[in-house]
Amino acid sequence: MSNERAEFSKRLAAAMVAQGYDPRPVVLSTQFNVRFNGASVTFTTASRWLNGNAIPEYEKLVALADWLKADPCFLLFGDRALRGGRATRQVREDAPVYDDHKVFGIYRTLPATQQKAVCEVIMAFAAAPSRRSRPTKPVVGAKLPRRKS
Repeated sequence: MSNERAEFSKRLAAAMVAQGYDPRPVVLSTQFNVRFNGASVTFTTASRWLNGNAIPEYEKLVALADWLKADPCFLLFGDRALRGGRATRQVREDAPVYDDHKVFGIYRTLPATQQKAVCEVIMAFAAAPSRRSRPTKPVVGAKLPRRKS
């Protein structure tokens, strides 16, 4: 069981408990299927999510988050989605201060496709190397890309 899946399952179970649901596969599959307009989730799939053997597809993750009143990025990534690594902390210190609750509230009102886009942008920024780590001078002997005439 991967650590990422195990951590997701813990956050999923905690979100269920926080909303007053017993974190059991039968409860998860039943309650999820009542609210999700797509393909039903089987008992086995719900069990895999809660036991740390699988992570749901994006559309199902968004539906879970909506049902459990949680942020889909938080369910998937935990505190790292909000805090990030060392490089992300540096960016946050330099960035203007925003009301996190207001920003997340606005985020939750966006359609699922826009939420996905926002998550992808945030993760791309978090994964991108900082400009400080790039060399400012060309490396001696390095070949420059050819320009097309």
